[in-house]
Amino acid sequence: MRVKKCFIIVLMLAGTLSVRAQSVLEIIRQNPTFAVTNYATYPDSANYPMTAPPAGKHPFYLSHYGRHGSRYISRRMGYDIPYNMMCRADSMGLLTPTGKEVLKQITSILEDSEMRWGDLTSYGHYQIRQISARMIQRFPEIFEGEAYVSARSTTNNRCILTMASSMLELMKCNPKLKIRMESSMYTMWYMNHQDTLLSKHAMPPAVKAAHEAFAAQHKGNPQLMKQLFTDPEKVREVVDELKLNYFLIKMGLFQHHTHFYQKGYLMDLFTTEDLHRLWENDNAWWYINHGAYKLNGGKQPYTQRYLLRQLINDADSCMRRERPGAQLRFGHDTVLLPLVCLIGVNGYDLETDNLEELEAKGWWSSSVFPMASNIQFIFYRENPEDQDVLFKVLLNEKEATLPIATDCAPYYHWRDFREHYLKKIDDYDCMYR
Repeated sequence: MRVKKCFIIVLMLAGTLSVRAQSVLEIIRQNPTFAVTNYATYPDSANYPMTAPPAGKHPFYLSHYGRHGSRYISRRMGYDIPYNMMCRADSMGLLTPTGKEVLKQITSILEDSEMRWGDLTSYGHYQIRQISARMIQRFPEIFEGEAYVSARSTTNNRCILTMASSMLELMKCNPKLKIRMESSMYTMWYMNHQDTLLSKHAMPPAVKAAHEAFAAQHKGNPQLMKQLFTDPEKVREVVDELKLNYFLIKMGLFQHHTHFYQKGYLMDLFTTEDLHRLWENDNAWWYINHGAYKLNGGKQPYTQRYLLRQLINDADSCMRRERPGAQLRFGHDTVLLPLVCLIGVNGYDLETDNLEELEAKGWWSSSVFPMASNIQFIFYRENPEDQDVLFKVLLNEKEATLPIATDCAPYYHWRDFREHYLKKIDDYDCMYR
């Protein structure tokens, strides 16, 4: 049986790698927002296939952590930096006709976003409603009748509104649901834990130097300055080329999340290759700060050990009920990504000291935490007395793999999961207590 289980894991991992065989460059060509990692738009997940559970097993409980839906940029600084650079160049009479149009579009975008920094957009509400509707459509047994739904969010406004939008959609699908919503500092210790000790060690001098060396090989748009400025050399007095390149791309692609989206001068400045270089740099940064990067110790995913332990404890508690229903949690990208890495979903527990390997080995942060991203644990059993509880993991509504043995992929035995991950957390706590 052990050989059979290991063989199944090999097959599953091979399947995961084949899914990632499409190049990032090609994905960006089809969907440019993939290039902006945590600003990527949520994929259309309506038609992802679901593997039937083993005979006799039925879904009875759903546990979830999701990022808020699409939002406006969180700080005005992201718009002020390119805006101020372009205004200074304009005051010096150094803008080309293209540069003048770019400044005009930046101004319009900034005005539309004023006082909306970080707010959930109408598109964000739409995403969350669609995801919630698909939960009920795929797992009606969990949400039927007077099923209980516990919903918690961080205290951030966009997360609270995301939770509310999700619950309204669930109520629309089934008005009999018994829903309880909560947003409190009381639960922030696991809903959005910020581990200052680990964060302090994420980017020591050696790591910073490695990232800078990587970035130097994957930088910028060499034509940008000529497109925008009549005298590229003179304008360098007031324009930081790398920052301008970075923020113009982000600003242009960010509009996909708002009602103000329009194709125009901003994205016409950049080729697919330019966007890919931005992605390479951003992806490496996210890996360093939240993945198992060997050069900084590889422990950054443990920032979410409290959340993982809570997910396990909540599931153990809920499974004692005849009808546990669903527990939905709404938070942030800086929680979801390290949680996925800590669990090792789809190979995101990758350990390497070579940032150049990330793309080839499939560590693509954009696939994990676009706006509205989520991880769902769906639990199955024959009846409340059934001790062999199975579950599967959906990452952004796609069936996912885990680095533990199973004889019923993509389903796993809950007892194996809890034993493996509680030991993993305990071992870390013992080592660093």
